[in-house]
This record gives sequence, structure tokens and C-alpha cells, in this order.
Amino acid sequence: MAFFPYNKRMSYHQPTNSKLKPNWATASLLWPYLWRYRTRVFFGLLFLIAAKLANIGVPIVLKGIVDQLDQRPESAMVIIPMMLLISYGLLRFSSILFNELRNIIFARASINTIRSISIEVFRQLHRLSLAFHLDRKTGALSRDIERGTRAINGFMRLFVFNILPTFFEISVVIGILWYKFDVKFAWVTTITILIYSVFTFVVTQWRTRFRVEMNEAESSSNTNVLDSLLNYETVKVFGNEDIETARLTTILDRWRISSMKSTTSLAFLNIGQAIIIAIGLTMLLIMAADGVADKSLSLGDFVMINAFLIQLYIPLNFMGSIYREITHSLIDMQRLFDLLEEDPDIKESADAKPLKLSKGEITFENVTFRYQPDLPLLESLNFTLKSGETLAIVGPSGSGKSTLSRLLFRFYDPDQGRILIDGQDIKHTTLDSLREIMGLVPQEAVLFNQTIGFNIRYGRPEATQEEVEHAAKRAQIHKLIESHPEGYGILVGERGLKLSGGEKQRVAIARMVLKGAPILVFDEATSSLDSRSEKAIQAAIEDVSKGNTTLIIAHRLSTIIHADQIIVLDHGRVAEQGNHVALIEKGGLYAQMWKMQQASNDNGAGN
Repeated sequence: MAFFPYNKRMSYHQPTNSKLKPNWATASLLWPYLWRYRTRVFFGLLFLIAAKLANIGVPIVLKGIVDQLDQRPESAMVIIPMMLLISYGLLRFSSILFNELRNIIFARASINTIRSISIEVFRQLHRLSLAFHLDRKTGALSRDIERGTRAINGFMRLFVFNILPTFFEISVVIGILWYKFDVKFAWVTTITILIYSVFTFVVTQWRTRFRVEMNEAESSSNTNVLDSLLNYETVKVFGNEDIETARLTTILDRWRISSMKSTTSLAFLNIGQAIIIAIGLTMLLIMAADGVADKSLSLGDFVMINAFLIQLYIPLNFMGSIYREITHSLIDMQRLFDLLEEDPDIKESADAKPLKLSKGEITFENVTFRYQPDLPLLESLNFTLKSGETLAIVGPSGSGKSTLSRLLFRFYDPDQGRILIDGQDIKHTTLDSLREIMGLVPQEAVLFNQTIGFNIRYGRPEATQEEVEHAAKRAQIHKLIESHPEGYGILVGERGLKLSGGEKQRVAIARMVLKGAPILVFDEATSSLDSRSEKAIQAAIEDVSKGNTTLIIAHRLSTIIHADQIIVLDHGRVAEQGNHVALIEKGGLYAQMWKMQQASNDNGAGN
């Protein structure tokens, strides 16, 4: 398989958390999803307001109770209107009731929003170009998606259930203090909250970088662990367990340092918040006590002011951590929405039409392709694969053989020239219709961590069991499957690691047979197999190729001697073209490659 050097085609770099800052514009991206549930949101907000009004009413009723107790202590329980006591209990209960109703109402909107965004991100990842996925870090990408969806839930919960209610309650309480008491009560409360908010904002902004560094180190550690475990056999073969542990230790040391800084700075923030709240509360209580002493305020007023401030103090005490979580959620959400904004390199043109297959003839017309601007991989390539014929592409490593299949499937577009199927430029056809008519067996078949039956049926999910077994027979793997106690229910393991290379290739061939595509592509399907497996795969390839337009990209020349036409690539150009016999007689590059491989086979047999 051709090596893919980095270039502009692989321009995606996973953004590091250190480059991200909380962006409130990101929150607005949630609005289209929430708008679908606007009725629920509306009633949820009504319950939210009702819950806070009930909460605010508690100190007011408490003031009435205390004032009446203060005026008639000798017969208080007789004289105090029972309605005040009942109202106090009802308001306490109503506050909890409306909060729970709000939670129930918002739950569906929140859960369905997360579901919709998760599905959209998943679809987007499948829309993105091959270049994106070749350059991605799977562990970090998976972590970003997980963290992002969790952040959406956290943001909506914190913003709707904490920030909005708290600011609503603060506004109403300040209004009551302004209306019923001296304006200085309202000013002291306002200034205390402003100082608290500014302090929280400044310190949180300063310490956000520590959380960002923690996230970055956490993603790196997950990626490192996943990469190391996927290469378990390689690690064991080379005895590099200590090296892998050292790599992870270095990353976790970064995480440890950032985590310690985050914890220390959190303590500083909490202490500062407590000092600000304590000073403001003390000043207000001193002012209220003076009012009670000079008879301008009643004892009930003192109790009400104290109750109001305690009710404000409790949510404010958590507001710092809530703000931190909000900013962290915005960062994580931004990473998720950045994926949705990632632009695919390969797009359907505005005038794209479904490809109409008549014969299945493929033409490469002056195709030039570069991974790097100054390094052409394919240069002015011209050839035609006629309907029903088998064309083999061979050449030295790095000559651009495997790139042809990627161009044919439109994972990349040529820099110059055109690729035609039955005279239709594939750049002007829909991607679905293009890929629907082609089947591919890659050099290394990667299977889902499911049953062998699932992996074969993936070629045509609606296929019957009889059709699956017929495809397996043509791929010469049915007998092997039947010999196993679990039959088609055999689990193949992650990436098909429980199967041998030859077995995986035959599953891939069966999957392609089941798809029933008229154009078949075999991309070095036997290059990494032993001779016995190669012969079995070759027999399967010859069988399924009959009557189909077939492109075989090969390294082993023995697998393509029966091809109707062979093209030899050298440095991205057609060096030779013809059938096996003609090319051998020509004595050129193909004949040299043949002799070398035959000599290698003879040496291997002698050993």
C-alpha cells in the first residue's frame, strides 16, 4: 500500500485545548436543537419562575410570623393566623414541587438535544474525507466526542437550573430590599454580588488554563494507551513494555502537575469567595440590627433580611464552581461543534447526478495527482479498463498503485485530468451512486468486532442467511465457518484479530460478493499472505471476477498472470502495458520484476 506523506490534503490537526477559550457564541449553537422543544422549554421556564417566587416568598411569610410572635408572645399560637403557618409550609413544598416539575419538563428537551447532536456528529465523521481519518488520533477524537456530549448536558443543566434561577432570585431580592428598606441595603447587596462575580470571573479565567492542560494531557494519555494496546503484539515482540510505560508516565506527570495547580487555585478561589460573602453579609446584618435598635425595622424585618441573604449566599457559594463548569463545558462543546464545522475535502458538485451504469467501462484520462505540490505521485496517467475485463496494476513500492483505487472511489480527486465511468466524469456524479457500483477488497481487511456473519452481511445488510452462505462459499470460507461450533456466530475480535490474514481476506471477499457490485477492486489483497492462503484467495478472486469489470492492484505478479491487461507503473507513469506473455517477451521492467520474484520464490522453497 502506498505511503501517504503529510500535506495540505491532510490538513486537519486536532485542536489542542490550550488553544481554546470559553466562547459563549458556542452556546448559541444549541438553540436550533432546543427550538424543536420550545413548548417544553417555555413551560419549564414558567415552573422555574414559580419555584423561585415560592422560595422568595418564604422569608416574607417568616417575617409575618416573627412580627406577630414579637407582638403577642403570651398567646402567640392562638392569635397568629393559621394561614401564615400553612402558607409557610406550602411555599416550602411548592419550591421543591416546581423545581421537580421543571426538571421533568426539561429532561426530554435536554436528552433529545444530546441524541440529535450525537447522531449528527457521527454522520459528519462519516462525511469527512479520507485525509481527515488518516490524520486523526482515534483515542483523542473519541474522548472529545464523549466529553462534548457530556458538556452539552452539563451546560444546559447548570445554565437553566442554576444560573438563570440565581440571577432571577438576586434581581427580585434586590428589588424587595430597595422597595421596603433603605436604598443602602440594595447597594451593599449589589456591590457584594458584583465584587464576588468579578473576583470569580478573573480567578476562574486564570485557572482555566490548568483545566485545559489537564484535558490535553488526559486526551494524550488515552490516545497513548489505545495506540499501545492496539499494538500489543509489537510491544511484546520487541520487549518494549518499559518504553511504553515511560511514555505514559511522562504524559501522566504533565497531568499530575496541572491537576495539582488546578486544586491549589481552586482553594484560593473558594477562600476569596467566602471572604467576600462574609464581609457583605456582616455589613447587612449590622445595618439591620441598627434598624431594629432604633425601631425603624421590626424583628421580623431583621429575620427576613437574614433569610434572604442566606438564600442568596447558598447559590452564590456554588456559583464559582458552576461558572467553572460552564466555561469547561463551553470549551468541550466547542471541540464537538468544531467537528461539525470541519469541511470535507471531497464534496458532491451542485449539479451531481446519479451515475448511470451501462457497460462498466473505466477510463483514466490524463490523471495527475500529488500528495505534495512538488512531488507528483501520478503523472498524466491514461488507460481504459473495458467492461467485463480484468486489468492489473503493478509496479515498485511507492509508484502510486493503491492511490488509483482511492481516486476511483473519490476518496481523493485528481489535481488534473478526469476519471470516467461509461463516459461520465465521477466528479459530477453523486458519491452514493458511485460507490454503490463498486466493491473493494483492501490489502488489510479490517473487520467489525462482531460475528463473522455480521461482517459478511455488512455488504448487504438486508441479505438472507442463504445469500450470506452463498457468498461465503464463493469466497471459499463457508466450510471453515461451518466447522466451528458457533458457525456464523463466531466473534472475530477487534479489527478481526481472532482470524488469520487469509481468513480476514476471504471474509472481505464474501462481503464484496454479497454486495453484488459490477465493478470490483482488489487492492493488493494477497500481498501479505502465505503461499497457501494466496492460492485460496486467488481462486476466490478469479471466481468472483467472472463477468465483472475488475481492477487488481498487485505486488505479487503470480496473482495477475491471467489478467486481460497489465499496466506497469514506475514513478507515477505508465512504463509498460500489455498481457503477461507480451510483457515477459518485451524484457522490460515487468520481466525484471518477474525474474526477481521467481528467484525469491525458488530461494524460499529451497530453504
